[in-house]
Amino acid sequence: MAKPKGGSAAAPTHAAPPPTKRLPAGAKATAGLCVFIAAMGVVAQQAYDIRMYAIRDYGYVIHEFDPWFNYRATEYLAANGWHAFFHWFDYMSWYPLGRPVGTTIYPGMQITAVAIWRALGKLGSAISLNDVCCLVPAWFGVSASILVGLFAAECSGRKSAGAFAALIMAIVPAHIMRSVAGGFDNESVATTALVATFYCWVRALRDRPTARDGEATADSYAFGVVCGLAYVYMVSAWGGYVFVVNMIGAHAAALAAGGRYSSKLHRAYSLFYVIGTAGATRVPPVGLAPLRSLEQMLPLLVFLGVQLLEAVEVERRKKRLTPAQVWKRRVQLAMPAAALLVVATAAILPTGYFGPLSSRVRGLFLKHTRTGNPLVDSVAEHQPGSTMMYRQYLQNVYPLVPCGFALSLLRLTDANTFLLLYGAIAYFFASKMARLVILLGPPASAFGGVALGFGFDFLIVDALLRLLGYAAEEEEPGGKKSPGPALDVAAREEPKEALKDAPQGGNGGAGLLKSKPKPSQLAAAAKARRAESRRAETNPFGGVAAAREEAAAAVMAVADSPGGVKTRLCMGLALALATIYAYYDFHAYCHRMAEGSSRPQIMFKATYSNGQTVMVDDYREAWLAYWWLRDKTPEDARVMAWWDYGYQITGIANRTSVADGNTWNHEHIATLGRILTAPQEEAHSYARHLADYVLVWAGGGGDDLAKSPHLARIGTAAFHGRSESVSFAPRSNSVFHGHCGNDPTCSNFGFYRDRSPTPMMEKSLLYKLVLNGQRGVAVNSSYFEHAYSSKHGKARNSLVRIYKVKRVSLKSKLWAADPANRVCDAPGSWYCVGQYPPALQEFINSRRNFKQLEDFNVKRDAASQKYHEEYMRRMGGGAGGRPAESAAAAAAAAE
Repeated sequence: MAKPKGGSAAAPTHAAPPPTKRLPAGAKATAGLCVFIAAMGVVAQQAYDIRMYAIRDYGYVIHEFDPWFNYRATEYLAANGWHAFFHWFDYMSWYPLGRPVGTTIYPGMQITAVAIWRALGKLGSAISLNDVCCLVPAWFGVSASILVGLFAAECSGRKSAGAFAALIMAIVPAHIMRSVAGGFDNESVATTALVATFYCWVRALRDRPTARDGEATADSYAFGVVCGLAYVYMVSAWGGYVFVVNMIGAHAAALAAGGRYSSKLHRAYSLFYVIGTAGATRVPPVGLAPLRSLEQMLPLLVFLGVQLLEAVEVERRKKRLTPAQVWKRRVQLAMPAAALLVVATAAILPTGYFGPLSSRVRGLFLKHTRTGNPLVDSVAEHQPGSTMMYRQYLQNVYPLVPCGFALSLLRLTDANTFLLLYGAIAYFFASKMARLVILLGPPASAFGGVALGFGFDFLIVDALLRLLGYAAEEEEPGGKKSPGPALDVAAREEPKEALKDAPQGGNGGAGLLKSKPKPSQLAAAAKARRAESRRAETNPFGGVAAAREEAAAAVMAVADSPGGVKTRLCMGLALALATIYAYYDFHAYCHRMAEGSSRPQIMFKATYSNGQTVMVDDYREAWLAYWWLRDKTPEDARVMAWWDYGYQITGIANRTSVADGNTWNHEHIATLGRILTAPQEEAHSYARHLADYVLVWAGGGGDDLAKSPHLARIGTAAFHGRSESVSFAPRSNSVFHGHCGNDPTCSNFGFYRDRSPTPMMEKSLLYKLVLNGQRGVAVNSSYFEHAYSSKHGKARNSLVRIYKVKRVSLKSKLWAADPANRVCDAPGSWYCVGQYPPALQEFINSRRNFKQLEDFNVKRDAASQKYHEEYMRRMGGGAGGRPAESAAAAAAAAE
């Protein structure tokens, strides 16, 4: 079906007469640009202000758990330099093994913070590194909000949509949740890098009138390079880079499959992939993963595919092939290429070169409590999303998103299809894992901006101009009228239009406008029409697009009638009033959420019965908790605690921790869980070789008792028992299997419905340490001596309790500290892993490395498969699965 021309639609009898006045050339575009720039100023102020609650209320304090490691690593980089940072083996964490920080950290945020700090120092600022780290999330929250505005404007072709999108992104809780001042976490920087990469990608795909016959544009070269560089920064900042590269790869594949392939797509994607992959392989935790991991095979296959398509495209232009010949040539090249790829894969696969999907990625396609990995299943942020969650983090934007999505479907440009695909995929992932709602912030803001931008442009500006007798559109550089605010169709008839079918100036974007076309523009437009005609012939969706444009033309004819214009103005006024009302509510809600998100985990406000408000600072103030550890324990003291608190033990207390949130060693965390959930006598026999102190969170609510069922489950998923009565073989898919007998979910460790503990729970070290002195519970002081309790806490408990381990093995401590007992990967190397002391070897030898059975490189056995199936059955609610140990029951019992 041929594409309808601007005047092909029959005008209804009630159509409005042609406008008699025209705005000066470029006036509307210039005014739009000025408004957009002014809006970005408001965005910057709003985005910065809402993220500063933590600084205003609590001062320059690092928040949460992970940010403390990030700050400690930043300090190390600033003090020791680049080389030492990437060769840093930290023996104060993951005792006694240590952690090779240089090869397990995404260093982008640390490098950024140090660079900013040093730059400010050269400019004469006396700001401290701590203060810079506290402010980095707020600064990058501003930049991410502005980039979302540019991204939405590029995709929608409307600066008004970009302005509204940026205003939403500035304060929407889905973005604030990871970008408040003091929250020095990777996502605060990575969101900016993500949006910058996506903006450069869609900008590289902008159409140009001078591009002839599907040839590459200057934008595809320039922004393809910048897109690759932005992606490298994204990789250096966050492990979520896998989403970014797959998102762009999926979009490139969708464009090619939808008949929208052109050389600009080839140049943009090739430059992005080559530069991005080359840079990504230089980031230590990544290495060759882009070429080996199944999670990143799609972008690699797309890269190979666009090379094949470009070879045919070059041949088409050279030999002037028909569409049928083009498809035939593509098949001729694809068949042998696919055969070669299959043979190569079959040859490489047995060598173990390709890696499997990680547990976290697999969890996106399974229920979060059933990935098969109890460590991953224990993380609350891995629970699936819900409507309540979307309303919590999007609030009034939530109903706008489907409106913006539907409006975007009416305008299918290369850039806008990316926004549609991004929104759909981000929604899917957020529905699978609550933590990934952060990915939904930018597209939700963009769709909200599209919906509000439509109301502003189409219902107010466009209608008002027509009511005053002005033409609502202007000619673009190629001469074609810019499309309507909501519909990408040339459906309105204007007198003396110079170039009805010249291509747009870029994804529907506007530039400075010219009144008369030059001869070169006429020639370029003619060639562009021929190229567009050929592309339409090969586009399988061309008929649908033509039908859509015909329907849109009829709708616009009615909307431009005198009655339609007045109706639009009335609707626009109603929408404006409703938007102002909703915005005040949205603004107040977002500020409440921001204030709540700005409360550090190490500090909170409390109110006495007499109304006096105090700042409870258990983890930071002198003589309290971590500072007590720092001031009252030897410098070489080792502190055992669940991994949640490891970063703060090393970052605030400056003491050695047994484990932390990096969770890189499944078996070591299982060892920790096994000790804490064992009977106190047995636990002491192990702990005395690993720790001098034990710290527990005992404040009720989400304390260690509430988490304890996960600790037991992780422990049993690591160690094997030696009892012959255990039906699972010693090499089953667990580490300390005998800890909970035949039950891989450890359902016998927890609380009954009446809040009484199960026998296994009642005997455990963790239960006695948390409830010592309450409910008749007492710790055996010959094993663990109470050393410190914080003053404040939830319910009637102290928030933090610290116990001194009695009869510590000095022999084991000295043995582990001796560099001669570390195992180096090469003589004189920095990469030297510590070892467990000899006294623990029998205990350590009883465990087996955890097997992720979905890893096709791991040899399966019947016992491992049986263990895995039983775990999945019980976690799915099968008989015997978790009758007494729900987190809610554990939390209630702790209260």
